[in-house]
Amino acid sequence: MSEVKISASDIQKLREMTGAGMMDCKKALQEAEGDFDAAVDVLRKKGIAKAAKREDREAREGVVIAQTNAGQTRGIIVALQCETDFVARNEGFIALTQKMADIALANYPATLEDLLKLPFEGGVTIGEKVGEQNGVIGEKIELGRYERIEGAQVLTYNHSNNKRSVVVALSKAGHEEAGRNVAMQIAAMNPVSVSKDDVDPKIVEKEIEIGKELARNEGKPEDMLDKIAMGRLNKFFQENTLLSQKYVKNNDQTVLQYLQSLDGGLTVTGFKHVAL
Repeated sequence: MSEVKISASDIQKLREMTGAGMMDCKKALQEAEGDFDAAVDVLRKKGIAKAAKREDREAREGVVIAQTNAGQTRGIIVALQCETDFVARNEGFIALTQKMADIALANYPATLEDLLKLPFEGGVTIGEKVGEQNGVIGEKIELGRYERIEGAQVLTYNHSNNKRSVVVALSKAGHEEAGRNVAMQIAAMNPVSVSKDDVDPKIVEKEIEIGKELARNEGKPEDMLDKIAMGRLNKFFQENTLLSQKYVKNNDQTVLQYLQSLDGGLTVTGFKHVAL
């Protein structure tokens, strides 16, 4: 292949078209002999090829988006992850995440694996689009989380930095402000479950063991360890399950008391919380 002279303006133009690094753009243009369309294809192909090499790198940054359907009966959260905050703040990356969230909401797939198989645009699936971005952006990119929920009314909270989102389902419709307040409570206080009845048994077992060991280290008698551990477990439930937590806007109420002060039958039926 003959050496093709590539100007700095050509490289910059391809970079603006693809978001790829300067050196990657220069090499792609040289390989494509100055043909921009062919150079884009080169970058796309390298993106998929390079993805495997980035598997040992961590994608801790990214964009998280929660949204609901028009009737507020379904909600989803999508997290598109990358390595650096520089990429996460890029408007194109945010728009890409939004597009994937729109597809997720429209199709409401059951799992992340199902979401990755859905068509994106340009003849590729969402999974293929994510793979392509590894080379175009030059970082490890992955669709790290997908959550969905249904309810009588589903509300969202999206933190302003795009790093944290919540969807919460209420037992009754017509309480939009309350739902948004509870979604913000979840984002702030990070409960492990709605109530103590649906805490993962493994978490309960772990907390009991920790409670016993703390009491033992404090010199408490062995025959008192179970009672002390259960007391500490109840405190854990109060602090870490949503309906039992102190309501952040009024510490004189629990979240459940706040909801029932608005409507005696109002409660939370579920929530999803994704944070980077």
